[in-house]
Amino acid sequence: MSSITPAIWRLIWQSTLQTLQMVSLSTLFSVILGLPLGILLCITSPVSQGGLRPRPVLNEVLGRVVNILRSFPFIILIILLFPLSRLIVGTAIGTKSTIVPLSIAAAPFVARVVETALKEVDPGVVQAAKTMGSTDLQIVFKVLLPEALPSLVSGLTLTIINLIGYSAMAGAVGGGGLGDLAIRYGYQRFRTDVLLVAVVVILVLVEVVQFAGNRISAKMMSKR
Repeated sequence: MSSITPAIWRLIWQSTLQTLQMVSLSTLFSVILGLPLGILLCITSPVSQGGLRPRPVLNEVLGRVVNILRSFPFIILIILLFPLSRLIVGTAIGTKSTIVPLSIAAAPFVARVVETALKEVDPGVVQAAKTMGSTDLQIVFKVLLPEALPSLVSGLTLTIINLIGYSAMAGAVGGGGLGDLAIRYGYQRFRTDVLLVAVVVILVLVEVVQFAGNRISAKMMSKR
């Protein structure tokens, strides 16, 4: 570690900030895309699975699309989305461009997390809301989402951790951040110390996110 110069430490700090920017923005956009999709998957599922408005064909199509996107290799997805990234942010490389494929890659995962969390809500609570004359929208936003909040927080924690890993992989195609630092300054220049520091910072970020997510989820459960 002593061989790392102040300039390299500044580069490590800059790369860490880039990773935080990529992960935070892509988390926000993936939730914006995935939350409505997850709700739609839940309410269009069969009544036996908690569906409020069963639509078998729509549910099947959405489920297939989500499964395909979830199983797509992220490196290939980045390359395929180069034109879209260039269209949205004006470039296909760098931190900003990586946010586009990160958001699209994480959105299906968020959708499944939301769908699963909503389906785990006690059917008796939903039935009680129906008996009181609640509309479907009221059931979703005043019953299902609040009741599923601890599970949603746990799922969001996993999403952020996955995005940290994806952001590191994005470094292989010039995505910036700690992954790019580890590859260009660590691996390609045979700087094992720089590579090690980058890996340690990524591990610390994962541990911090996991710890915070567990604490928030547990606190929500204790207030029930």
